[in-house]
Amino acid sequence: MTISSSLNASVAGLNANATRLATISDNISNSSTFGYRRAEADFHSMVISGQGSGGYSAGGVRVSAMRMIDERGPLVSTSNPTDISIDGRGMFAVTEITAVNEADGNYPLRLMTTGSFRADADGILRTETGMVLMGWPANSDGTIPTYSRDTAAGLSPVRVNINQFSGDPTTEMTLGVNLPATWTMAGANGTTQDLSIEYFGNLGTSEVMDVTFTPIVPATGSSNQWTMTVRDSASGGATIGQYTLNFNAGRGTGGTLASVTTISGGAYDVATGEIALTVGGGPMKLNIGVPGKSSGMTQLSDSFAPGQISKNGSPVANLTSVEVDGKGMLNAIYDEGFTRTIYQIPVIDVPNINGLIALNDQTYQVSRDSGPFFLWNAGEGPTGSVVGFSREESATDVAAELTQLIQTQRAYSSNAKVIQTVDEMLQETTNIKR
Repeated sequence: MTISSSLNASVAGLNANATRLATISDNISNSSTFGYRRAEADFHSMVISGQGSGGYSAGGVRVSAMRMIDERGPLVSTSNPTDISIDGRGMFAVTEITAVNEADGNYPLRLMTTGSFRADADGILRTETGMVLMGWPANSDGTIPTYSRDTAAGLSPVRVNINQFSGDPTTEMTLGVNLPATWTMAGANGTTQDLSIEYFGNLGTSEVMDVTFTPIVPATGSSNQWTMTVRDSASGGATIGQYTLNFNAGRGTGGTLASVTTISGGAYDVATGEIALTVGGGPMKLNIGVPGKSSGMTQLSDSFAPGQISKNGSPVANLTSVEVDGKGMLNAIYDEGFTRTIYQIPVIDVPNINGLIALNDQTYQVSRDSGPFFLWNAGEGPTGSVVGFSREESATDVAAELTQLIQTQRAYSSNAKVIQTVDEMLQETTNIKR
């Protein structure tokens, strides 16, 4: 019985080391595979109970193999902006291109830690193996709606139309103009000054805001007051705001705004220096400066000088590329220089990351052992941030695997030697009677 148990234990040892050899060969063969997680074989002893009278029966060994998903490889830089990795323990969501092509809205959830995504003929960001990047679609203004964090129902395949056009309407404008102080003195001729400023409408059209400054000339002394009238071409040239600008004349604050009185149109905010105008395409903030500050509107010297005039917005632009930032925001970049968020790439985490089911192409599936998933904002919680222009290398250490290969070979040979010894002992037992 004892000799037979030795034979069985050694056979179990051969099987266990063969399994370990399989994991080592898998690791070495994938040493250059981006995102690969090494497999590891773990041995467990088996003890035969109920032994007595000094006898002993060998129980042998069992083996279990698992994927070390929590071990990460180093990140390397690439030239593709949609080569994406996670700088942490989180993963991003993908689905299969076949599910997207079926167009039934059912996208089986898969997880990846790194991927090289490029737009196909339909603009879908996918890998060469057919894994499609999933994200939360943004609103038309670039804001992200509120989505559920414990379900993948809000995720959609990321689609980028490289040839699409987009308008960037003007919503903010800053006006910094110096008005001649001598023009508000008694005896001045009351000449007005006109200023035309181009801005862009909701359809990318060029519109004009005409601003007229009229000095208030007193009978004696100096009024230090101007009437500012704002007209909008998109509103048919109608007046959309009229204001009285009062300037300081004292030492230290001379020439700065003292107050703004609204005659018609949107109100002036003292705290921000903004006037809430309404142009033909919607609201617009016109910043003329805060009272007492030298920025914005001033009244100095005897010259009319438009100093600082700036605005946001641009004409119709072509989308040229997309990039992802550390917070997982996928931004469309247009040739006019502005960007717009089109998707948010959430980062997924599970309680037991090594409990995920490993699938082909370095993808994983949630299981009972992994626990339920949760969708985090990148850079928040335990998940880490999203890194564009990068790939994650294999977690395999070839030197360590080769060392284990030598150990496995010796252990396998030793188990084979035990089987050979048991065979010789059984042969000797058989030869007792001749």
